[in-house]
Amino acid sequence: MTIRTYEALLEERIEIAAPQEVVWDLVGDVRRMAEWSPHVVSTRLRAGFDGPGVGAEFTNLNRMSGLEWKTRGEIVRYDPPSEVAFRIADNWVIWTLTLRPQPRGTLLVQRRETPDGISDYSLDLTERYLGGQQAFTEAMRAGMRETLERVKTEAEG
Repeated sequence: MTIRTYEALLEERIEIAAPQEVVWDLVGDVRRMAEWSPHVVSTRLRAGFDGPGVGAEFTNLNRMSGLEWKTRGEIVRYDPPSEVAFRIADNWVIWTLTLRPQPRGTLLVQRRETPDGISDYSLDLTERYLGGQQAFTEAMRAGMRETLERVKTEAEG
């Protein structure tokens, strides 16, 4: 039996000199993720869903290291203007964007959690095509930081 290791929690945060509602308008709709994330090419709600909310399902087209792949997600928490979280069916991870008011604006936190682990399918693909868990995790962290910086630039602009 192979022991698979990965970081169960990835988290990045940034302070943004803009009101919480302004930041929420940028990140509260998963369809806008391609504007912020360097790894998301597009996000489309699946048929039957006209906007974000708990239970809304969507498909992402992702790109990294010259590879493209699709993932299927579902919004599992939606609390405007404070939090949106979605679970990716293909790898079981939960992504969360949390917004908290601060004296000079908003704290934006992005998390990737693995409460049910990561699917063997996803772990295998990461090992075979994305340089292994350590390289993939480093790329994910860098992507999270870039995502937050892009949101900050837009919100403060």
